[in-house]
Amino acid sequence: MTVAILVLNVGIFLATGFFSSEVQQASLANSFGLVPTQVIAAFSNTGQTVWLPQLIVLFTYPFIHASWLHLIGNMLFLWVFADNIEDAYGPLNFALFYMMCGLAGGLLHLVMAPQSDVPLLGASAAVSGILAAYVILFPRARVWILLFMRIPVPLPALYVLGGWFVFQIISLVMAKPESRVAWWAHIGGFATGFIVTKLTQNLLFRLRKRV
Repeated sequence: MTVAILVLNVGIFLATGFFSSEVQQASLANSFGLVPTQVIAAFSNTGQTVWLPQLIVLFTYPFIHASWLHLIGNMLFLWVFADNIEDAYGPLNFALFYMMCGLAGGLLHLVMAPQSDVPLLGASAAVSGILAAYVILFPRARVWILLFMRIPVPLPALYVLGGWFVFQIISLVMAKPESRVAWWAHIGGFATGFIVTKLTQNLLFRLRKRV
């Protein structure tokens, strides 16, 4: 399932990035990305045919990326951490977990930034949930980091990924109004992944022991 999600993200990016003009890409982002002002406007209309399509973007935005750097960053984290989480949950439950974290991140971004007209794009919220699950299930696993961008050092996942989450909060507090990074989506995805994994931790541990 991890490979399938990765291939789907890369395939969508290639199809929409290489074969579309800048105008078409912007239209794609506004159509399939989560734009808070559009969602709020749609829900202010009582007609079901108006707001129903806006619910769909909560499930499509995690598969649309704005650039190669955006895509590679998310897919790198997915490739490194997701396979262990998929082993713990099983493929179908992992897919549900992944989408749940993406959905929660999108909803928190919508609630906290309702006036934003910038499309929310990318798998960051869903991947953030995976990082939270990794912290709980594999806190002592060694993660290599580059100290001072030069020296490779292995540190426990608890410190590396916990520090990553703290960085998200600090970045949110210090973010300028014109910032285009959806820090709330990252935080919402991580919090959801943490809560869900914490609630199911004992069950997952028993399943792993049986295997």
